Amino acid sequence: MAAQTPRRQDAASHRTPPAHTAPEDVALETALLALADPVRQTLVRELAEAGDWERACGTFDVPVTKATLSRHFTVLREAGLLEQRDAGPRRLNRLRKPEFDARFPGLLDLVLGQAGAARQA
Repeated sequence: MAAQTPRRQDAASHRTPPAHTAPEDVALETALLALADPVRQTLVRELAEAGDWERACGTFDVPVTKATLSRHFTVLREAGLLEQRDAGPRRLNRLRKPEFDARFPGLLDLVLGQAGAARQA
């Protein structure tokens, strides 16, 4: 019997899949805290402007380290705002706007509008 050569796995296959919180399980306080941070507001705003699954984690221009950015994504997932999936070495993102709006009608639009108004001021 011939010895089998072990198949090489890429780095992405060793990653733990992201855990997602359903928006209906999120408390208002959790949602508000997630949306209060300016960096997370930038992430949410940029995701709102992009199509589903278009933006990978490394494509956001925010002034934080990779570790801090990862933490921001975790906070957004735990608040039911973000869904992520792995595609090879990239982790793609989708803003869960319809689901979040069903749980907290108008909150995301309010925050996105406030963030836009602050940028223009």
